[in-house]
Amino acid sequence: MKYSWFILSMYLCLVVSCNRPVTNPVYVARYPSIYPDYVGVTIPCRIAPLNFISTDTVDLIDVVLQGKDSRIHIQEDQVVDIPIKKWKKMLANTAGDSIMVTVCIRKGKGWRHYLPFPIYVSRDTLDYGLVYRLIAPGYEVYSKMGIYQRELDNFDQTPIMENTLVRTSCLNCHAFRHNNPDCLSFHVRGAHGATVIQQHGEGSERFMNTKVDSTLSSCVYPYWHPGGRYIAYSNNLTNQAFHSARNERIEVVDKASDVVVYDTKKNKLLLCPRLMTDAFETFPAFSADGKKLYFCSAEKKDIPAQYKEIKYSLCSIDFDAQNGTFGDKVDTLISTRDIGGKSISFDRPSFDGKYIMFTLSDYGNFSIWHREADLYILDLRTGKYRPLTEVNSKETESFHDWSSNSHWFVFSSRRDDGLYTRLYISSIDKDGKATKPFMLPQKDPISNEYSFFSYNVPEFVIAPVHVSTRNLNIGLMSKEREQFGMKKVE
Repeated sequence: MKYSWFILSMYLCLVVSCNRPVTNPVYVARYPSIYPDYVGVTIPCRIAPLNFISTDTVDLIDVVLQGKDSRIHIQEDQVVDIPIKKWKKMLANTAGDSIMVTVCIRKGKGWRHYLPFPIYVSRDTLDYGLVYRLIAPGYEVYSKMGIYQRELDNFDQTPIMENTLVRTSCLNCHAFRHNNPDCLSFHVRGAHGATVIQQHGEGSERFMNTKVDSTLSSCVYPYWHPGGRYIAYSNNLTNQAFHSARNERIEVVDKASDVVVYDTKKNKLLLCPRLMTDAFETFPAFSADGKKLYFCSAEKKDIPAQYKEIKYSLCSIDFDAQNGTFGDKVDTLISTRDIGGKSISFDRPSFDGKYIMFTLSDYGNFSIWHREADLYILDLRTGKYRPLTEVNSKETESFHDWSSNSHWFVFSSRRDDGLYTRLYISSIDKDGKATKPFMLPQKDPISNEYSFFSYNVPEFVIAPVHVSTRNLNIGLMSKEREQFGMKKVE
């Protein structure tokens, strides 16, 4: 027994002594170059460790994280892998304060000591996790893809459904009711296509045929009413084409589109003539109190000749959840004419009723491939809107989602390489200003940098998502589908 303790103590001494002392460093009057860039970011008090690498070629990287009452010292040759237990303890003790990070790098025989940088730790909490689709940026063929969930205070990622379950299928358009994982809608395209709706957690899956005689297509782009009874969808006839210009890649345009609302209690689509016009209506989203339905609308144009002239405005219509009826008129909140002839997409209201965040691009609604696409925010209390310059980059910013407390938002961005979308998180302060965004923490930033999959449609969830893989397999492989009914609402 004594011999075992002796061996253990010698091993611990050896581990400690492996760190080379930082001797006679050259002081560099700038922050270190690291990936991901976590310099000066604000993070919640519950998040996975912000592991990073030096973007400079180094032999060793020495990092000290100094919290309010704790200190973490790491020395690695590549990835700064922060111990998760120590990190969680440091965050808990430092909420409302900041962590100072000191980086020294060794190249050859000399050390360089960079300016320490802060990581601000907010007292505001963040939801349990994120749900997103991982997809290779192909265009015409359904490659391997899946809808996955990621617990935010660690690196655990698990599949909700992968298209290997049903071959040659495409999974898309997943949405939850106010980030509640028990209420889920997603769409499966292909030979075994269906809209899957789950209202009461695992085991309550329904497999729906959402195309009816009076609609253009099956239902996509879902958004749940806060009460849980209704789901707004759009019907879209979509075209896909490639650009010949080098700086433009792909374009997806709607030849026609309408907005409908599904009444889950009566199993009927509510068809309102003011939402099913010759104009292109898409991207429905209910207000926080459920009394309005927001959507994007563009004047009809000739496709494909005039596709660059399709410009979407942000609109709304009143909605009565008790009777399942709509207001008499459509209001335009932001007209494309008032915003320099630009186009609005992905309108997402905050759950506290204060804001609508949206994407602004030059034309169309498929902003994910538009380099000029930026995030904007509309203050519903004042009617004023502005670009979120605090988070926008020179590359694409596109789909986004709010946390359940509306203090945080996640968005997809191509800022790293212009090709792959990765997820960034930022917070909104009491004055409506956004903090510097931070990348979704990665266990191994090197693998993330060279990943061949894009993150797509991020959605926060307040708890783990539970679905029955067995039920999904049986239901999708079966030819039986529940059919939506319909009700015209004047």
